[in-house]
This record gives sequence, C-alpha cells and structure tokens, in this order.
Amino acid sequence: MSSIQITDLLKSYDTRNLTIATVCSHSSLQIFNGAKKEGFQTLGIAVGGVKKYYDAFPLGKPDEFFIVDNYKDINKYTDELLEKNVIIIPHGSFVEYLGPKNFLKMRLPTFGNRQVLMWESDRVMERKWLEGAGITMPKEIKDPHNIDKPVIVKYHGAKGGRGFFVAKTFQEFNRRVQKNKSFVIQEFVMGTRYYLHYFYSPIQNTGYQLRDGSLQLLSMDRRDETTIDEVQRLGSIAELEELGIHPTFVVTGNIPIVMRESLLPKVFTMGEAVVEKSLELFGGVIGSFCLETVVTEDLEFKVFEISARIVAGTNPYIAGSPYSELIQHDLSTGRRIAQELKFAIKHKKLEKILS
Repeated sequence: MSSIQITDLLKSYDTRNLTIATVCSHSSLQIFNGAKKEGFQTLGIAVGGVKKYYDAFPLGKPDEFFIVDNYKDINKYTDELLEKNVIIIPHGSFVEYLGPKNFLKMRLPTFGNRQVLMWESDRVMERKWLEGAGITMPKEIKDPHNIDKPVIVKYHGAKGGRGFFVAKTFQEFNRRVQKNKSFVIQEFVMGTRYYLHYFYSPIQNTGYQLRDGSLQLLSMDRRDETTIDEVQRLGSIAELEELGIHPTFVVTGNIPIVMRESLLPKVFTMGEAVVEKSLELFGGVIGSFCLETVVTEDLEFKVFEISARIVAGTNPYIAGSPYSELIQHDLSTGRRIAQELKFAIKHKKLEKILS
C-alpha cells in the first residue's frame, strides 16, 4: 500500500493500544515474546483452530487467536483485524502461504516495505539488486548445457530449500529439473555457510551509521538441511546417487554460530551496501533482513540469497545472541521489531516503517 493509504488506515487506530499480529508459524513464538516484553498486545492468526502447542510456551503464546480456514482467507477479515488495531509482522511462512500477490494487496498496516517482495522473490531481480550493490554472488549459468562442474538449481520464492538440487552435468540437470517452475542455476561454492541477521532502522541513528538511519547485526546462524548434511554418513554423494539417493536442501532447523571477529567489518560493509542500494531501487529494506553467504577458504564472502524479513535462523536467540548482547541485554530480533514500533509511535513516525 502507499504511504497515503497507510496514513488513512492509521487515522482510525488507537496507537496507544496497538496489537502485534502474525501467522502462527516460523518465528511467531519469538515475535510474540518480543512484543510482550515491550508491552504490546499480541494476536496469533491460526489456520484451522487454536494451536495447542502454544500452551507449552506461555511467554510466547499470543494473547488472542484469530482463526481462519486457510491462509488466503486472511484478506477476507481485514475489517475485523483493523478493529483490533493490528500491525502485521511478516515472516517467510506468512508470505509463502498467503501468496505474494495476496500479501501485496493485503489492506492491513504491515511492518517493513512490501515492495521488497518483488525484488526478493524473483531471482533475476534479486541478482540485479545485490550485484548492483557491489555484492559478490555465485556465478550464474544461463545455459544448462554449459554445466561442467557442480551447480545448485533453485526455484523462485521462499521454499525453505524445498526442491533445490545439485547437478554436475546437463543430463543430471535435465533429469531432475521441474521445467514448469522458474529457476536459476548457480555455481556450487565450497566454503562455510553463514546466515547474517541484520536490522535496518530508517528512523533511529543508534548503531552502525548509514547515510539515512542505522544498521545493526543481531545474530547469525547455519541451517540444518536434509539430506545434504547427513549423506556423508552413508558414503560419497556419487555413490549414493548411483543408488538413486539425491541430496536435498529442506531446512529442518537452525544452528547458532559466531564468526571470527576479523570478518565483521566486511559483514557491515556488505549490509550497508545492500541497504543503500535498496533505498535507491524501491525505498529501502526496512527492519529485519538476512544475507545468506558462503565464506571461502580465502575468507571471501559470496552472497547467494537475501531474505528481506525476520528469518527462522533468529529463533535460537530469543534470549539474545553473542552479538545482540553487546547492544542490549535480552535482545531478540522479535523484540527489536517491537522496539522499532514503540519508537515510531513515540516520535510519530509509524508511516516511515509500515507499508
């Protein structure tokens, strides 16, 4: 929505009693917990009924559930949700299950800049953004006939790694690719994976200073992926593929990690460049975003993807990370989002961080 539409919607809101809302999935426990710590009411949008497992986590349980039959029904209940003064916090599952088109037309105030979706979900536009920022990315193979070394094939959108596969020849690619889906082919980069969790504020100047606003590094993780992380227990990938067993990249969990300190200046240089380019292209990637990187043995970063909202890799750090503890005690990404909203309310800047 435009800033004018957001301003009109907020006219009916009691900004002293906002409710932070998200879909009950992905990083919702952290989002609700962080919102509660900052004094907000919380609402969990649940599909099919109340999610009983939240009873096991009272500090992450929403104050109220809002039940829908399926994700696409959320847009049918806009008026009811507006009456509850909700601010939507998007996460990967929210956008994926609702669908990008439905998410873009959702008539509810949403934290962050929705325009980032078209740049993030289309891998051609994503590359234009990141390479335009001076970021080094894995080489892209335009013609699959030119595959002469290991590549990874990725489909568009946030799929949690589902469907991605490694191929070493055109024949192997042609046998496994789903040709009815849009995809890209990238060189498979050897190195260590680091998922870097940033937070960009256009309205606060605390932290790493940018031309407009400031940048924070809140945490980082690695991903547990099936079956690529386990196949070595059974033999080489080549041996397994002869048996018809192919490694897959479905994310099942997240592993905390800390990077050697000498690499941190480059981490901030990359984050700054990505934010500055986003401001030029579409008005900025606001709030949480994650650069998904590989660090090579030469200590060079290659960024293979960006996620422009809170990522599940922040979940190990509900009580803070080794990095966020150096900013503020007990600071999670979920809590940092709530703090940004709280600051915006106090200084009458909500329109600058909502879309």
